[in-house]
Amino acid sequence: MIRSILTLLVIIVTSLYFFPFSFKILPDVNTKMMLAVVGLMVYMMRLGRGRNASINKDMFFLSIGAAMVSLIGLFSITYNNTPDYAYAGYLVSMWVWLGGAYAVVMLMKCVHGDVTVKLVCNYLIAVCVSQCILALFFDLYTPAKEVIDTYIEQGQDFLNEQRVKRLYGIGASLDVAGSRFSAVLVMIMVVLLHHNIDRRYYWTYVLAFLVIAVAGSMIARTTYVGALIALLYALYMTKIHTLHLSTDGRRFWIWLSVFVVIAIPLAVWAYYNISEVHKNLRFAFEGFFNLVENGEWLIASNEKLETMYVFPETVKTWLIGDGYFSNPRDVDPLFIGEIVGGYYMGTDVGYLRFIFYFGLVGLLAISAVIVKSALICSHKFRTDRVLFLMLLLVNFIVWFKVATDIFLVFALFLMIDKDKEGDVKPCPSK
Repeated sequence: MIRSILTLLVIIVTSLYFFPFSFKILPDVNTKMMLAVVGLMVYMMRLGRGRNASINKDMFFLSIGAAMVSLIGLFSITYNNTPDYAYAGYLVSMWVWLGGAYAVVMLMKCVHGDVTVKLVCNYLIAVCVSQCILALFFDLYTPAKEVIDTYIEQGQDFLNEQRVKRLYGIGASLDVAGSRFSAVLVMIMVVLLHHNIDRRYYWTYVLAFLVIAVAGSMIARTTYVGALIALLYALYMTKIHTLHLSTDGRRFWIWLSVFVVIAIPLAVWAYYNISEVHKNLRFAFEGFFNLVENGEWLIASNEKLETMYVFPETVKTWLIGDGYFSNPRDVDPLFIGEIVGGYYMGTDVGYLRFIFYFGLVGLLAISAVIVKSALICSHKFRTDRVLFLMLLLVNFIVWFKVATDIFLVFALFLMIDKDKEGDVKPCPSK
C-alpha cells in the first residue's frame, strides 16, 4: 500500500516537471521552477557533504553550449535593439530544466533505489497516459474542468475560445504536449523491443501506445510524429515483411491488432452518440476523414502551415536574425513594422522562428546543444542508443512545425547514473 502511494507521488511529481503549469495565486512561477529550486537545493546539499554531486565534464560542455546560445541571442537583440529576451536566458532555462530533472530523479531513487532508463520511461508513459485520460475526462465532464480552470493557469482562456476549442489536461496542451507525447511513444517502442518485460504486463505497454497515439492526437496532431517514427521502427525491427517475426515482434503486432479491433467499434459508436468524441475524432483524424469523404488528404492546420514558410530577405537576418521570437506587439511597444497574426513574421515554423530571432548562427548553436545532449545520453546508455537517436529525430522533425524542443526529456536521462545493462536485450543480429 505504501509503495503504491509513493509510486503515485512520483507520477504526480514527474507530471509537474514534464507538463508544468502555474497556480492562479502564483502566476509567475510554474511547477517546473518549484522543482528546480528543490533539485538545486538538494544538489548543493549533496555537494557540500561531498556525496558525488560534482559537475562532470559533459555538463560543463553542455553549459558552454547553452551559454553560447544565450550570448548569440543577447547579441541579436542588442544589435537589432529589441526587448525580446526569449533565448537570451537559455543557459538559465537549461539549468532550470536540469534542476527539475534532478529533483524528479532523486525522488525516484528514494522510492526505487536504482533509477534506470526503463524506470524513467515507465514513469513518463504513466504520466502521458494519465494526461490523455484527464483531457478526455475534462472534455466530457465540465464541472471537473471548471475546478481545474479555477485554480490552475495554463492558457486555458485561449484553449477554450470558440475558434480553438482544444483538449487539454493539467499542463498538457497544444504542440508542446504533442512533442512530448511523440517522445514517449518512441520510448514505449524501445522498451517493448529492447527491454525485458514481464509477459503479464506486455499488453499494458501496447495499450498505452494506442491511448497516447489516439488521445494525444486529439490534443495535438504533432503526436503523429512520434507515432509514425515508432511504428516505422517496429516494422523494421520486427521484420514483419519477411513473416519471420521474433517472439516479441509477433506479440506486439498481435496485441496491437487485438486492441485496434476492439477500439474501432467503440470509436464508431462514440462518434455517432457522443458529440464531444465526434468533434475530437474528426480533429485527430481530419486527414483520414477528408480522404474518405472528399477523396483527398487535407488537414486545415497543414494548409495554414504552408503559408508560414516565410524566409528572410536580407543576409543580416539569415546570419544574426531580427531579434524577435514572439509577436512584436506583445513584447515591443515601440515596434513600427508590419503587425501580423501569430508570431514574428506570421510563422510558427520552428526553424524559421529561430532564424528570425538569432539567425543561422543561433539555430546551429541551439541545435548543437540538443545534439550534444543526445550524444551524452547515447554514450552513457549504449544499449539504448537507438532511443536517443530517435528522440533526436523527433526534435528536429517537430521543428518543421513548431519551435519547441525536448531538452527536458534528455535532462531526465542526464541526471541518472549509467544504466545497468542486465535489463536490456541484445539487438537482434542483422
